[in-house]
Amino acid sequence: MHEGLDAARDRDARLGRPPAMTEERIRHARDLLTRPETTVTSIAPLLSVSRNTIYKYVPELKGGRLALAMAATTPELPRPAGPVK
Repeated sequence: MHEGLDAARDRDARLGRPPAMTEERIRHARDLLTRPETTVTSIAPLLSVSRNTIYKYVPELKGGRLALAMAATTPELPRPAGPVK
């Protein structure tokens, strides 16, 4: 009964529904959300997704716009080049 699914898994095929948003669309949503005049409700139809989908793919929104702005502008900390003595 599950031979087809097993064969697909053996081929490393992606199973299930495709993701609602690509990396490019996620970047676009983040860019739009950094602007104070845009809202999740206003950009959801532009991206042809629901508000919940935007919250799912841009989790830093749950902390509010300030958290989103901080995530976008905070540089990553440098990592040490070698072992610390």
